[in-house]
Amino acid sequence: MSDSYTEVTSQSWFSRIGDSLKGIIIGFIMFLVAFPWLFLNEGRAVRRYNALADGAGQVISVPSQSVDSANEGKLVHVYGKVEGGSPLVDTVFGVSEPGLQLVRKVEMYQWHESSSKKTEKKLGGGTETKTTYSYREDWSERVISSSGFKKPEGHQNPTTKAYESQRWLAQDATMGAFRISPAQIGKIGGLAPYNINSIPKAIEQKAQLAHSGVFFGADPNAPQIGDLRVTFRLAPTQDASIVAKQMGKQLTAHAVEDGSIELVQRGVVSADAMFKKAESDNAMFTWLLRFGGFLVMMIGIYTMLKVLAVIGDIVPFIGSMIAGGLGIVSFLVAAPLSLLTIAIAWIYYRPLLGIALIAVAVACIVALKFKVPKRAAPVGRPEAA
Repeated sequence: MSDSYTEVTSQSWFSRIGDSLKGIIIGFIMFLVAFPWLFLNEGRAVRRYNALADGAGQVISVPSQSVDSANEGKLVHVYGKVEGGSPLVDTVFGVSEPGLQLVRKVEMYQWHESSSKKTEKKLGGGTETKTTYSYREDWSERVISSSGFKKPEGHQNPTTKAYESQRWLAQDATMGAFRISPAQIGKIGGLAPYNINSIPKAIEQKAQLAHSGVFFGADPNAPQIGDLRVTFRLAPTQDASIVAKQMGKQLTAHAVEDGSIELVQRGVVSADAMFKKAESDNAMFTWLLRFGGFLVMMIGIYTMLKVLAVIGDIVPFIGSMIAGGLGIVSFLVAAPLSLLTIAIAWIYYRPLLGIALIAVAVACIVALKFKVPKRAAPVGRPEAA
């Protein structure tokens, strides 16, 4: 079931001018924030790269079947089957299974609100905005507060759930002779759906088995607002690989000059492959943060200049043209400033590489200049010496 509600609002040209003037402050703050964002990201990337390079040069592969005291305090690479030890138990729903990780997911059938806006510019600089609020029924793991809905009437949600989602991690897991911490277990992953086959007597009067889980309500095929469904996922005993410091039978984060090393992957993976993946993850994260910093700067510049487009909106066509031009200007200003900030960071954090890149750039410019042929002198006039 779904329905919708539309609201029409208007804003005068003077009000829009006021909002855009306030936006200059917000835009300026975004513009300033982008510089340390980009600069510090390069430092973070370099430190992580150095830490991984340092770790790759130190790591030694050792068997998991025994603990060699000669490797105490060293960065080791171990792999093998991770055993969960004691069963993972959910006493409320009567689940007790051996494994590494058990996850209970509790969802409630609730009203969801979404909105869409369509704004039209009016002659004179004002705007008219039509906002359509749509309401639909669906499952959600979090409790959705209907008090904040634009039209809460007829769309009330319960304020609490009888049961909450929960996760259990093996507390006494081992890999051969080594002990694996719950935090490391959480990084292994490997969760798969777990079918529950019975319901404890304490809740059988109000619950029923449905769709591989437990359902609280009258009909699992026609849920009503407030109904609950509970499903489980289980990570069974499985192979894993870990790079960490050997401390007795424990495997902990290994401190290096520029950070720490603790790598965990599911399956049997070589130390070299684990470090290559960590390097790839670091590079991807660095590029995401670079793009994020550039985007913050570009939006900041546009927000500072937006007042010009609002002024031009006295004639909507002119305002739209100015807005398009401001978008281009924002990009053309943010792009070189972002690259310049990154270049300065490279010189600061990686001086040899930064200077080398600048030298290559200068050499290319010089080479290009000398390759451009000189204009031929006019006939009958000697070329200047």
